[in-house]
Amino acid sequence: MGKRLRQQRAGRGSPTFIAPTWRRIAQIRYPSWLYELIENSEQPIKGIIKEIISESGREAPIVLTSLENGKEFYTIAAEGIFEKGECFIGKNVPVKAGNITQIGSLPEGTLIFNIERRPADGGKLVRAAGTYATVFSQTVDGTIVSLPSGKLIKLNKKCLATIGVIAGGGKIEKPLLKAGKKYHISKAKSFKWPTVRGKAMYAASHPHGGGAHPKGGRPVKKTSPPGKKVGYYGSRRTGRRKG
Repeated sequence: MGKRLRQQRAGRGSPTFIAPTWRRIAQIRYPSWLYELIENSEQPIKGIIKEIISESGREAPIVLTSLENGKEFYTIAAEGIFEKGECFIGKNVPVKAGNITQIGSLPEGTLIFNIERRPADGGKLVRAAGTYATVFSQTVDGTIVSLPSGKLIKLNKKCLATIGVIAGGGKIEKPLLKAGKKYHISKAKSFKWPTVRGKAMYAASHPHGGGAHPKGGRPVKKTSPPGKKVGYYGSRRTGRRKG
């Protein structure tokens, strides 16, 4: 009897395949009280950037912001900010990197990130290092935002976002140089690396394994059990295109 496939082992939810969330510093989101604070204040609220931190398993750095009322929260860092610097939070803030505001008050063409899909959900869109979205246009019933993929979506004008581009965009351009570096980066995110091709295994270890001249596997049904569901499954078509 061969060993179970990786997808079979991962599906059971063992600690080997669970992301190490205990290494995270805090939840990186807009706190619920921040939304209420912006709604109830007419003037922008001043904040001080206390610390810029590199978190395990996250490409983009995070920033600890302290407000005038003594409250603190963590969020994703914008490119160009620095420790002990100022940022403003509110409805009518300057269009400057690191400021947090409602997208309905921003002019067209503004670069933003960490955007809420619904008001007070904490920020769901555009959170990867080096990415940004663009305020495409303002309409009567919402704000149209252009995502990094090019897709246009309409959002509520009261959704919060941070102005600027997410820091850490050039991190992937640095060469890894060693296999061990790749291994530890993958381990921080609970990715299993290196991966072995199924056709390089024994016949007992994988459906694609075995044979003096390995050719890969055949398409399998969508209803196949996990031990057989490898390669092309439920494919609409296979083979070379003709014509």
